[in-house]
This record gives sequence, structure tokens and C-alpha cells, in this order.
Amino acid sequence: MSLSVYEDLIYFEELNRADRDEITVVIYESSDAVRGLDPDTEVEDANMRRKVALHHTQADIKGSRRYRLAAVGLGLLCVLLLTAITVLWIQLNHLTAERDQLQTSYSNLAAERHQLQTSYTNLTAERHQLQTSYTNLTAERDQLQTSYTNLTAERDQLQTSYTNLTAERDQLQAERDGLQRRLSELGWVYFNSSLYYVSNEKKNWTESRDDCRERGSDLVIINSREEQDFINTLRKGQRVWTGLSDGETEGVWKWVDGSELITGFWYPGEPNSYGDEDCGLYGYGSDPVKNWADYPCNNHFFWICEKRI
Repeated sequence: MSLSVYEDLIYFEELNRADRDEITVVIYESSDAVRGLDPDTEVEDANMRRKVALHHTQADIKGSRRYRLAAVGLGLLCVLLLTAITVLWIQLNHLTAERDQLQTSYSNLAAERHQLQTSYTNLTAERHQLQTSYTNLTAERDQLQTSYTNLTAERDQLQTSYTNLTAERDQLQAERDGLQRRLSELGWVYFNSSLYYVSNEKKNWTESRDDCRERGSDLVIINSREEQDFINTLRKGQRVWTGLSDGETEGVWKWVDGSELITGFWYPGEPNSYGDEDCGLYGYGSDPVKNWADYPCNNHFFWICEKRI
């Protein structure tokens, strides 16, 4: 814009100079034409030249003023242009900084968007997994609820059965106690699923067994240490016949049910088969455990019968 104004000022200055030259030429030509007609032309010509020179000087002064004014205007325009350029440069710097800041913000937002997208994807997968877990847990809960209902029904049924069995047990216990009382009155004692009877008289081994058979039982068979101890308390210090004998084969001891002796509680040195000793006697010696002996079957002793229930 400043270059165009400057060119216009130069154009106007050249135009004024051309006008002045043309006026001067015209004046000189007019003076030359008049000089040949009027004798006093020299004086007038000199006056005319002074006027022209004065006019030319004044025109130069005016042109110089116009040039200075144009230069001042041009300077002012340059200052304004420089100011405008400076302002535009500052604004450009500000805009560049804002652009960089916006670019950084855009990059950060893009990264955050990507991160949010990743988080959204992860949350979607977790939601799907939780939904699956929820479905599985719901199915398990329903299954457990069904199992709980079934178990509750079974518990109630078992409780009813338990109540019934308890009542039956109490009834059987009462019947057993009554039966034991009646058996006790008849001389029978209950122990470990068997009934035991102790005689109040003495007989030989064969007669003792016959008496047991008449009572629906047989001579006692001792199969354990617990039963050995029980018989020891039952005999009350008396020697008693048992269901043990080697009458069939000497030295082969068998019980009255035909089973062979496995565990015996013989007194030391027994059985010795001294003479005709083929029957088993309980209570020989003072040892409460090892107190069996072989004795002649025709001797008379108390006896114990056993009846398995």
C-alpha cells in the first residue's frame, strides 16, 4: 500500500514540473513574438523573465513543500505499516502458540479418547464376564435351593423316622427291661446279646448240659476276654462247668456247638489230661483270667448255661 502512494506522489510532482516548463515555454514564445513588434520589448521582456523566474521559484517552493508533505505522509504510512506488521506478527505468534496448544490438547484428547475406548472395551468384557458369572451363580443358587428343599424334606422325613425309632427304642427298652426282670426272676442274666443262667445245684458235665438243653440253651461258650471277665463275676467264686470238651478226640478241644477252641484261658500246666479228664472246668486256681482246667466229666459242679438271642 505504501509503494502505491509513493508512486502517486512522484507522478503528481512530475506532472507539475511539466506544466511549469510548458508555461515557461509559452511565455518565452510570447515574448519573442512581441519583441519584433514593440520597441520597448526588452524592458518588458526583462520584467517578464523576472516574473517567470519568480513564478518558477514559487512553484519550486510549493513543489518542495508538497514533496516534504508527501515524504511525511509516506513516513507516517510506513510507521503505521510497521505498527500493523508488528501487531500482526504478535497476533501471528499468539495464534501459533494457541495452535500449538490446541494441537497438544488435541493429542491429549485423542490419547484420552483411546484410553477411554480401551477402558470401555475392558468394561464391556468385564460386564459380559460378570453377566456370565451372574447367570452361573443364579443357576447354582437355584440348584442349591432345590437341594436345600430336598434336604429339608429328607431331614423332616428323617426327623419323623428318628422320632418313630426313638419311640420304638423306648418301647423295646421297656420291653427288654421287663424281660430282663422276668428272666432275672428265673435266674437268667443278659450280656452282649446272650442270656446266662447259673445253676443253684451241682451235677456232672452231661447232666448239666441236659439241664441247659431243657431250658432251650446249652453250656456256656467263651469266645473273648470280655466274656471271660463277665463269667468270672457271674460264678461268684464257684467252679462251674463250661461247654468245652475233648471227648471226641483226645487233645482236640471243641465247644458244644462243634467249633474248635481258638483262644483259651487255661491255668498254667492245663490241660494235662491227667486220667480221664475230658471236660472243661472254669474257676480252677485263684487267677481271675487264666483259670481253666480239664476235669473228669463225672465230677459234680455248678454249671452255666448260655442262650444266644
